[in-house]
Amino acid sequence: MSVSHSGSSGGPKAAPGKAAEGAAALIAESRKARADKTWIITDGAAGTEAQGIAVAEAVGLPYTLKRVRSKGAMRLLPAALQILLPPKGLLRAIASSDPLEPPWPRLVISIGRHAVPTALAIKRLSGAYTLHIQNPKVPARLFDLVAAPAHDNFEGPNVITTFGSVHGVTPERLAEAGKNFSPRIADLPQPRIAVLLGGDSHAFSFAPDIATGFGAKLAALARETGGALLITPSRRTRKETVEALAKAIADTPHFLWDGSGDNPYFAFLSLAEAIVVTEDSVNMVTEAAGTGRPVYVQALPGRSKRLSRFHALMRERGATRPFEGQLDSWSYAPVNDTEVVASRIRRALDLETKAEN
Repeated sequence: MSVSHSGSSGGPKAAPGKAAEGAAALIAESRKARADKTWIITDGAAGTEAQGIAVAEAVGLPYTLKRVRSKGAMRLLPAALQILLPPKGLLRAIASSDPLEPPWPRLVISIGRHAVPTALAIKRLSGAYTLHIQNPKVPARLFDLVAAPAHDNFEGPNVITTFGSVHGVTPERLAEAGKNFSPRIADLPQPRIAVLLGGDSHAFSFAPDIATGFGAKLAALARETGGALLITPSRRTRKETVEALAKAIADTPHFLWDGSGDNPYFAFLSLAEAIVVTEDSVNMVTEAAGTGRPVYVQALPGRSKRLSRFHALMRERGATRPFEGQLDSWSYAPVNDTEVVASRIRRALDLETKAEN
């Protein structure tokens, strides 16, 4: 015998109107949480994080950094194969500085190939809009948007080709940094020459003996022009390399950041009439070129076909010249494609319309 139930079940029931209102409130809260969030997925490298932050700030949504790495046996599996795994299982095999769990973000920005599997897993689980910065080494169609530098030779219908790295150098940031720091170097003569030091990489080396020769060339330039040097090392600069360069410029007016307090990097970009950068860093060269001021590139021992393409493109654009121990004056349009990328994302997420309203 089959029994059919209709009418009241005998237990208490919520009023239909209140239940619907409650469900609508939960949906609205979930949507708000998604709309208010950007996750930046990185492997923790400072240079890549800076690129993700630059785009996130330009888009305008609050962001959280998620530094990720594969755990256990997952470390043995190439990223191109990791993306084939079920997304929930993959995320369980990823160690993160911040939980990879709901509420999901509305926008995911990933940088570097190690971040690719995590970003795509989140996209599959949540439907978040995904931007990857640099060549992802997987088909571009897996992301909503890819921003790859021209020297990566990576193209596709949803790929924005950028000139060098995306970055956060803006007139407003430079003006503020320069204003705050200028009293500390008020006694240094002009012209002021910013010197951005890189370090050892898989392609280049920056040993103390190289720094000695580089420092001698900088000191001669400062004496010839009657100016001063504003020098900041990076995390990759060896302590011995900094010491060798400091010794070479000891008798010339200079400010060498010693690592204490905040790095005056943006202040130096703001206050210098010219900038000298070691060739190992795409980020630093592009950021320097974001000022529109003359940028000189100091050669280092080593070789990279990819960076050779980058430097050739920057010279062709008129932004950089090889450093040969002298100062020239020239102008060019500042190099910064960050807003191009951010604008595409804002349009896709309908953020520009909302901002106008």
